[in-house]
Amino acid sequence: MSQARIGAILTDIEGTTSSISFVKDVLFPYARKRMPAFIVTHTDNVDVQHWLHEAAKEANLISATQREMIALLQRWIDEDRKATALKALQGMIWEEGYREGAFRAHLYPDTAPALEKWKRQGLDLYVYSSGSVQAQKLYFAHCDAGDLTPLFSGYFDTETGPKRAADSYRRIAQAIGRPAAEILFLSDIVEELDAARSAGMRTTLLARAPARCPDGGTHPCVADFSSIDTA
Repeated sequence: MSQARIGAILTDIEGTTSSISFVKDVLFPYARKRMPAFIVTHTDNVDVQHWLHEAAKEANLISATQREMIALLQRWIDEDRKATALKALQGMIWEEGYREGAFRAHLYPDTAPALEKWKRQGLDLYVYSSGSVQAQKLYFAHCDAGDLTPLFSGYFDTETGPKRAADSYRRIAQAIGRPAAEILFLSDIVEELDAARSAGMRTTLLARAPARCPDGGTHPCVADFSSIDTA
């Protein structure tokens, strides 16, 4: 029996559409450096206070001082902790950086042409990243290739669920409104692909140089977006 026709592509960002080093060497240090002033100057911002409260709950620091919260969030950045509250606050800080022209988001050269081709072919495009939805939109609005946000039909972050949990991909398929078998998930992390496949999605592993496709891998593997099979 032939496979279902792919109608949507769901893609990771770091290591898949874009360099991991940009996030770790540019975005993370930028957020870490500006976190103290951001928290001090946004005491009246309802959204900021909401996410600070959520971070405090996760760390069991309900009565934490402002200084303790700053130290906690900076430590989480150093640990690359996949905390939804941290990702939301980072996204707010990065928004200021993008608007000020402090940096532009990195994309591999093959990413934008492939996304544009798939969109022309009638495929729906979605993003699933540990970064907040806000951060994802900012990333693709201020990237090397210009504003790519018109190409995407939706975004998903860890509020949907952990990226290594099959239920997260089931929720995404339900939100997209397609059978999981019609969705192709792209990532550089095998455990994420395993979870997506367990939910019924098609999968492809991105092995960006200097990485190489593993011998005997269980997912189709390519070196760049131009080699992805959407048939």
